[in-house]
Amino acid sequence: MGRATKVVLAYSGGVDTSVCIPYLKKEYGVEEVITFAADLGQGDELEPIRHKAIAAGASESLVGDLIKPFIEDFAFPAIRANALYEGRYPLSTALARPLIASSLVDVARKVKADAVAHGCTGKGNDQVRFDVAIASLAPELKVLTPAREWGMSREEAIAYGEQFGIPAPVSKKSPYSIDLNLLGRSIEAGSLEDPMQTPPEEVFAITSSIDNAPDKPQEIEILFDAGNPIAIDGESLDPVALIRKANLLAGTHGFGRLDIIENRVVGIKSREIYETPGLLLLIKAHQELESLTLSADVLRIKHQLEREWSDLVYKGLWFTSLRTALDGFFERTQSHVNGLVRIRLHKGNAIILGRSSITNSLYRPSMATYGLDDQFDHKAAEGFIYIWGLPSRIWAAVKNAQKIN
Repeated sequence: MGRATKVVLAYSGGVDTSVCIPYLKKEYGVEEVITFAADLGQGDELEPIRHKAIAAGASESLVGDLIKPFIEDFAFPAIRANALYEGRYPLSTALARPLIASSLVDVARKVKADAVAHGCTGKGNDQVRFDVAIASLAPELKVLTPAREWGMSREEAIAYGEQFGIPAPVSKKSPYSIDLNLLGRSIEAGSLEDPMQTPPEEVFAITSSIDNAPDKPQEIEILFDAGNPIAIDGESLDPVALIRKANLLAGTHGFGRLDIIENRVVGIKSREIYETPGLLLLIKAHQELESLTLSADVLRIKHQLEREWSDLVYKGLWFTSLRTALDGFFERTQSHVNGLVRIRLHKGNAIILGRSSITNSLYRPSMATYGLDDQFDHKAAEGFIYIWGLPSRIWAAVKNAQKIN
């Protein structure tokens, strides 16, 4: 394959992606670098990022508004799947990567670029997610990975960028690497690399500390339709507005902080700090409603498949037949997940207070009660237990006979 002349670079404005611009031109001989930054609801930082890319040598700096598809096509499927990598991390960063990769490919084709590039390092998960997604969507495009190949330390990368007038976005006072979108924040590096070091309060931005959270609890109700959250406290909201409100409510009360030793795709462990207040709140409420509306066997299988779904998304396998097939299973189950969940938010906790489903509840008071309205046939239990325990008794009889002989 020949030298790439026009490259679309996935751009965040951080050290690595900023240095990638002059590095691609000087070391790779790229003639034109076009940057693409994804607006995933991170707020006001995108306009400075656009200017920074131009100042660093980009011929064009593009920003794509991806907030709506990010929530509707990625976050909501994750809620329906109760997606928690290793049972804890709700994939707030991982869910954004296939969407960015897809948009990167669209831009590259539109501007007739012959390659795309990203600033992921060789240690991270994102290199896997981007490389696999791009290869699946556009195998004809080259993928350039300068940060994985240049061998520079972070300090050397900063020094390299300063030669081209690129200021360092972090200082000794704030050495953290932060990724932000509407679903939450991930924070790593600096003092956090010591797994015994308590995260300083300065690393958090969208969740209150326990000390600063309101002393008075707040009760809220979340309404679901076909597995999707559609209203909070009786107010119908579009998906983006609903996530924003869930973030505000949960974050105000200090719910949604995670401190995890995480197993990365490349085989190393890393210490990750996350703030994902709204997403964790909605997954917790969704799990509770499913316990009321799905049968025991469906729940058992769904729990197994939820882990598979979470693993493959974390590991960059969004654009696969397995993920599509799992979504098909989840979609069939979610037609029954309709109802209301009541939650108390207080000092870092989200406590389930109640759940109801008028149309799909499998909970029958007349069967569950121990009162006078009890309609359960207690006599039927004896025959059930005899049949249920028959294999165990036969096995035990054989083992006992062997001991006697």
